Amino acid sequence: MTFRALSCTIALLSASPLLLHAEDMKFSFDSKRPVPGSTLVAADQAFDEKRGFGFVSKAGNARVFGVRLEEGNYHVSMLLGDSTRPTSTTVKAENRRLMLEKAETPAGKFEVRTFTVNVRKPPISTGGNTTLNDREKGPPVSASWDDLLTLEFNGESPGMVALEIKPATNVTTVFIAGDSTVTDQRNEPWAGWGQMLPRFLDRSVAVSNQAESGLALRSFERQKRLDKVLSMMKKGDYLFIQFGHNDQKDKAVGAGPFTSYKENLKRYVERTRAKDGVPVLVTPMERRRWEGSSLKPTLSDYAEAVRQVGAEDKVPVIDLNAMSIKLYTALGPDPSMRAFAFYPANTFPGQSEALKDNTHHNTFGAYELARCMVEGIRAQVPELATHLSKDAGTFDPAKPDAPDQVKFPLSPPSGAVLTPEGS
Repeated sequence: MTFRALSCTIALLSASPLLLHAEDMKFSFDSKRPVPGSTLVAADQAFDEKRGFGFVSKAGNARVFGVRLEEGNYHVSMLLGDSTRPTSTTVKAENRRLMLEKAETPAGKFEVRTFTVNVRKPPISTGGNTTLNDREKGPPVSASWDDLLTLEFNGESPGMVALEIKPATNVTTVFIAGDSTVTDQRNEPWAGWGQMLPRFLDRSVAVSNQAESGLALRSFERQKRLDKVLSMMKKGDYLFIQFGHNDQKDKAVGAGPFTSYKENLKRYVERTRAKDGVPVLVTPMERRRWEGSSLKPTLSDYAEAVRQVGAEDKVPVIDLNAMSIKLYTALGPDPSMRAFAFYPANTFPGQSEALKDNTHHNTFGAYELARCMVEGIRAQVPELATHLSKDAGTFDPAKPDAPDQVKFPLSPPSGAVLTPEGS
């Protein structure tokens, strides 16, 4: 595939930050191999508000590049390789959203990889604003809810040569509504399955993961997050819905899995269909609770309520609850800690206390759950399954990957390191 030379015009404005409106944007990062028509970006060129692009942060092999853009979906094409050495590049977007996993090239070879990223901001086109939690607010150049697309180039031996960004107007968007087990977690070591899902979809699909820590069906809607999703949705887009961990704590009179929880799920389904979208229900994955050698279910009633809504309203259901039980059981009581945030103090920057978290996953656990989701898409959402990446592979949750074989380069810390809300 040829990396097409397209011009990028950058205007410098003194009064306000620049939003790039060009048909396409192109940047070169290797002064020895500049791409015609591109803007050369020096290795030490920090992000500049007036210019509208530049490096946001770096740590070790990781470099985070930012570009100011309008809200929407964008195709991102990357030219990877090196004339003298083999390369291995992992790319994450926005809040550590996995886009490319170990894209490798031999010495002297170059390859183009393309994926699609969603950019969003709090204002809602139909009125109002999305209410953000403190953990979602800044630094302004690394939060998911701003007009900055951030791309993290990382890996054992990254080989970033050039970058092209183009508006992607004719792609399918998979929106995700959920809680801390789904969201794009900002900092190591936590991760949600929605953060890993883009890696398994091809360039014809953008993932807009609008899940957030601590939320239930009602609070997600109260913060106008469902309004935001629906304002962005077009016919044929999907809304994946996974709640339960926080809904379970609702102490209101009459609240419960087969009353308020089902009613709220049905409203999400109805509102999504009213926008000609496709709702997909996801049963909540289990927490890590063991009684001897047996896993103790904590969300079985909520999983069953999701299945009931699926049957009653004819909605596809991905049974992540059942698959997570198989996954944890296959790992075993003690080894299953390897899928969750269990780490001694000071394992990660800013992590001053030991972590013993039986609810929230690390990158390995989130990756395995995302692989479960891929199998659920194949079985329950066949139209979307045609858009899985060619290397998505197959997965049996009863035969999980070995934790030591699923490793990702650490991302630079972004803001304060906070334990995810919810349990």
